Amino acid sequence: MTQDYYGTKRVTAWPQERAPGPYGPREMQDGYAVKYEDGYTSWSPRATFEAAYQPVVAMSFGHAIVAMKAGHRVARAGWNGKGMFLFLVPGSVFQVNRPPLLGIYPEGTEIRYHAHIDMKTAQGYVVPWLASQADMLADDWTIIE
Repeated sequence: MTQDYYGTKRVTAWPQERAPGPYGPREMQDGYAVKYEDGYTSWSPRATFEAAYQPVVAMSFGHAIVAMKAGHRVARAGWNGKGMFLFLVPGSVFQVNRPPLLGIYPEGTEIRYHAHIDMKTAQGYVVPWLASQADMLADDWTIIE
């Protein structure tokens, strides 16, 4: 049974023409050589590749979320503060042992924190973060190494 898939992977790619082959087009094809994280290399036609991948310095918010889920830090190119970035905090479970939760729940109560996105600010603080409309529609997201 065939099935459609949608997803992203981090790849390294470079423009590369493909010579005609015995089973394909009879003229040179414009495209990309693609190297995957596991070292596998393939070739993709230009239109197919560019529909599936964005440069890591000009990503959509959706791609930024995928990058955070893969463990990367991301930021907007237009942010003014130095050293600002977002990261995914995975869900966790812990027992209440200090305020302010100690004032809400009895000591030892098991608390389940849901995964969420935090921001490291230019001042060095870590704060919970929510996306603005401008952030969600921006295409200037980048991976911070």
